[in-house]
Amino acid sequence: MAPLPDYPTLEELNDFFGHDRFAASIGCRIVEGSVGHGVAELAIEDHHRNALGNVMGGAIFTLADFALAIASNVGEGPGVSVNSAIDYYTASKGAKLFATCNVDKSGRRLGFYTTDITDDEGKRIARMTTTVCRVG
Repeated sequence: MAPLPDYPTLEELNDFFGHDRFAASIGCRIVEGSVGHGVAELAIEDHHRNALGNVMGGAIFTLADFALAIASNVGEGPGVSVNSAIDYYTASKGAKLFATCNVDKSGRRLGFYTTDITDDEGKRIARMTTTVCRVG
């Protein structure tokens, strides 16, 4: 598969990342992406909720990881996460989550990224920091 340009169209992003079957299976959608930047969203449905009625941490992590994949693979050689840490701040009362990932530093072999997860009510839900290794 050919690498993505630095500023791909939404169609190019969906063609490239459409093979991420797990993120798609839970409802993650691409909003935008460019070099070092990715935004994804998730409409919260009942199957995303845990026994307490809150959005499952795994669903939030998956959304954040999907935004990371966009930010770390657009205009760069292929990269995979080697370490991620996520802090959950509060439960969402909204209907949709957004994950916005931005590069902190990208080098030849390693990249460092921060992903902020918010809801459609403007609440900060979580933050994930990730180290990516370039494998290509």
